[in-house]
Amino acid sequence: MNEDLAVRLRKAFAGGKNISEKRMFGGVCFLLRGNMLCGTGKTDFMFRVGKEQDAEALSRKGARPMDFTGKVMKGFVWVDPASCDGRALKRWIEIAEKYVGRLPAKGAK
Repeated sequence: MNEDLAVRLRKAFAGGKNISEKRMFGGVCFLLRGNMLCGTGKTDFMFRVGKEQDAEALSRKGARPMDFTGKVMKGFVWVDPASCDGRALKRWIEIAEKYVGRLPAKGAK
């Protein structure tokens, strides 16, 4: 797990509502109402942007398709942390929240 990236995300989410953190896939994921929102890989940030925002997200600086186990996962992108100053990181979170925020809460009865 890349703790430096996790710290950056924790700071970006400070005071955020409905955000939880869970260790997954060798990194840490941040969840919005129980749905995966973003996280860290060994060297990069990961954002869940949804298939309809995939092309736009991939056109942004530092983004590349998320290739997990040899297969591209549509709707997820890796982002180079060097391209993410504080403002860019917040923008990536907003893009992910635009998609994940529309999903039903997990675990809701």
